[in-house]
Amino acid sequence: MLKTIFVIIGTIIGAGFASGQEIYSFFNIYGENGLIGILLSCVIIGIVIYKVLTLSNEKSISTYQELLEKIKIPVKIRLILNAIINIFLLISFYIMVAGFSAYFYQEFNIPKIITSIIIVILCYITFMRNIEGIAKVNTIIIPILILIVLALGIKSSTGNIIRNMDMDNIFPSFNWILKSIEYASYNSILLIPILISLKKYSNNNEKKISIISSGIFCVLSLIIYLLMFKINDINNIELPLVYIAGQYGSIFKITYSLVIVFAIYTTMISAGYGFLNNTTKNKVNYKKMALFICLSAIFISYFSFSELVNLAYPIFGVLGFFQIAYLVLIRT
Repeated sequence: MLKTIFVIIGTIIGAGFASGQEIYSFFNIYGENGLIGILLSCVIIGIVIYKVLTLSNEKSISTYQELLEKIKIPVKIRLILNAIINIFLLISFYIMVAGFSAYFYQEFNIPKIITSIIIVILCYITFMRNIEGIAKVNTIIIPILILIVLALGIKSSTGNIIRNMDMDNIFPSFNWILKSIEYASYNSILLIPILISLKKYSNNNEKKISIISSGIFCVLSLIIYLLMFKINDINNIELPLVYIAGQYGSIFKITYSLVIVFAIYTTMISAGYGFLNNTTKNKVNYKKMALFICLSAIFISYFSFSELVNLAYPIFGVLGFFQIAYLVLIRT
């Protein structure tokens, strides 16, 4: 069960989450309302986890395409949805490789070609072990990541921040509710293909897995959300959590920098595996495709895909919501 939980958290926690930018743009900009927004998103994510794991086991679902069939999405929409989500998974893999290389180039002036080659070799090795390899990596990395975020939260006295918040400012607002749903929807795109592969690890503990996974993610999100209150102007800070960690000493800054590297890697392998699992039908094709995306990532790491992702972001959020609506309505 722990393997499943760690893989789930590792899939959701990407570079955007660990840097603080994601939580800020989805929740902090809405002030105290963002606090409720996080809770809403985590509840939705918990439902998605439970539904997908339960359906995968009960209906013997092995691929994302089979899931779309089981939740009775129309054929034409299913084909479009499957194609777009596969593109998104591949783009996410490329972006994480590029982000990994850019980070080491920016911080240590290491040429991108060196770091990109190293990371894609590690990815390829992990892919060859299928979901077992991803589970093993996350079992090591995610507990460390969780402990570091918790330590940062304790160090910064986030409890005092909650007590000083003006809860009278919390009120129903269509904008932040939509943003919360979009956040959960967006994360479901990466999460669902991985959840299907994790069914053999669930051992009929779908409810426990969904509650614990969404609970841990909620706590981490709340800590990062509260830490963002310490920054008056985030617009000129690219990595706000690293900035905040640096205020507590170089050890915290270096440690949290490692958190971001770990987050990039866990999301990278999850996105890559999700793409490979969706687009290949046998081991031979799987190996060839894995080699192709890893080699091509070396060259693509020199380019920035941020503008492309920002352009497509709302579309992916809507598609994710479409999936969630079907998952919630279908009976398990």
